[in-house]
Amino acid sequence: MKYYKEYGLAIEGLTRHHKIDPLAFNREVDDALPLDEILKPNPQLRRLLEDIDRSQVRLWLLTNAYVTHAKRVVRLLEVDDLFEGVTYCDYSQTPLVCKPSQVMYDKAEREAGASSSGECYFVDDSGSNCKHAAERGWAVAHLVEPGVPAPPEPASQFQISSLEELRTCFPHLFKSRA
Repeated sequence: MKYYKEYGLAIEGLTRHHKIDPLAFNREVDDALPLDEILKPNPQLRRLLEDIDRSQVRLWLLTNAYVTHAKRVVRLLEVDDLFEGVTYCDYSQTPLVCKPSQVMYDKAEREAGASSSGECYFVDDSGSNCKHAAERGWAVAHLVEPGVPAPPEPASQFQISSLEELRTCFPHLFKSRA
């Protein structure tokens, strides 16, 4: 947990301080997880994402996971076809660049084709990631799931406990309010 809090990603600390190979870590840990036993298709998430008006925004993943893990998760949730791309922490690069580094947010803007920070909408369950995205001008919703303590100070403009609340936070991005 120390490395996650300090670097935004546990593997960053393991790489820096213990010379762990991040690609080997991904292969032996993330890619070895029995996610197909844990993650199931999520029709409610799919409906929410399908209701986003694509003439207003592009759906783009931004994750600290390696690309194989990120793609596996969205495939198992059966929402992979709804995203136009993914910006991920490239474990083959040194140093690792991940959220909440501004370099990672720059990379996401560039890869997603955003012409300015003000065009970006972001949802994350990390208060630190939300705080840093909001500081650069992104519209941000911090997902604090039920049972997880809320931060003492809000990390962003919106704090939500369910992704469905995005319809209220950003109503202009949805085709309907169903």
